[in-house]
Amino acid sequence: MARRGLELTPFRGLRYDPDRVGSLASVTSPPYDVVVRPDGVHHLQSADPYNIVRLILPEAGTPSARTEQAADTLRRWLDEGVLAADPEPALYVYEQRDGEGMLQRGVIGALRVSEPAEGVVLPHEDVMPPVVAERAALLRATRANLEPLLLSYRGDGTAAEVVERTAEKPPLLATTTEDGVRHRLWAVTDAADVARVQDDLSRHQALIADGHHRWATYLRLRAEQPAPGPWDYGLVLLVDTARYPLRVRAIHRLLHGLPVADALAAVEGLFRVRHLRVPLSEALAALADASCAGNAFLLAGDGAFHLLDRPDPALLARTVPADRPEAWRSMDATVLHATLLEHVWHIPEDSPAHIAYIHDTAATVAKAEHDGGTAVLMHPVREEVVRDLARQGVTVPRKSTSFGPKPATGLVLRALEI
Repeated sequence: MARRGLELTPFRGLRYDPDRVGSLASVTSPPYDVVVRPDGVHHLQSADPYNIVRLILPEAGTPSARTEQAADTLRRWLDEGVLAADPEPALYVYEQRDGEGMLQRGVIGALRVSEPAEGVVLPHEDVMPPVVAERAALLRATRANLEPLLLSYRGDGTAAEVVERTAEKPPLLATTTEDGVRHRLWAVTDAADVARVQDDLSRHQALIADGHHRWATYLRLRAEQPAPGPWDYGLVLLVDTARYPLRVRAIHRLLHGLPVADALAAVEGLFRVRHLRVPLSEALAALADASCAGNAFLLAGDGAFHLLDRPDPALLARTVPADRPEAWRSMDATVLHATLLEHVWHIPEDSPAHIAYIHDTAATVAKAEHDGGTAVLMHPVREEVVRDLARQGVTVPRKSTSFGPKPATGLVLRALEI
């Protein structure tokens, strides 16, 4: 008999002892793939000797040494009482709020891992196998889910009622991170409330909003196990987007070793190119306007901005695969990867030596200017496009979207042995 929908299970959360660290804010981190290396890693390491970045992005010289280092660090922090397990299993209500009116609440728990073919958890992006292998090695060594991935679903209100009622109580923890976002966490241990949340989720599917590589890691680790066990579940944050719609932002590309002048020379006659000597905010506004009429990209790295739009239809016809839905074929990320990267600039999308994926717009531009490379700034795709394609089983090009706000890493972990 086919399994129902989402199956969320309480777990004994592993959390920092606030008396053992400088502050809860100082030990948190953005998700591992948002941290801009190496500057971001070093900044977080200096914030507190127990910052979670020492687990999610260890800095030893070799891959095996990095995973060993993370496992040793986690064991030491457990032995020292820096991290301790909550006394009883719980689902966790998690809230993020900023000073500009953003409020998001969701439920953190251990979700049963399901294959994409089951249609319970829908991926919308492909993954890079080397990254999955790296994350899998880290989780094997630490035997822990170090950070939740972000899933969105549209519930029927039962779980939302529990979430809202829980958020009226005093929280387990409250902290404000340096970006001005206030984070609060509550434990839901009442059996009736847990059952209400589980019943609501059991009738729904979820879209992976952030964390495709972590989900692929969960799938790999579960497949390695000969018998049922803790690897059958993975740490997630589920947000009901009927109540709390997610924001969608672009993920930008940094092309190493491709000067802007060379990138522009290669697209001559293939795209319209306009050179903009304006601040970043105005350049992004021009990109947004151009995106309304079709594919558009903003190149940077030489002290100016260069707006590419109006691609040659013949170029698109011969470079974009025709066996996908029109919504996929017309995406900026599709045209970037299938047309510009593969056929015009000849850049392998899987090679960290040639391309980096960066969430922060200003950081992408700054790194391109510093390194002599090319920043390709993107305009975000609409959430409904991504969701509709995912329901058809169609994945968009990797790193096409950045859904948020993303959960802070370090507020609650899941240790498999507990």
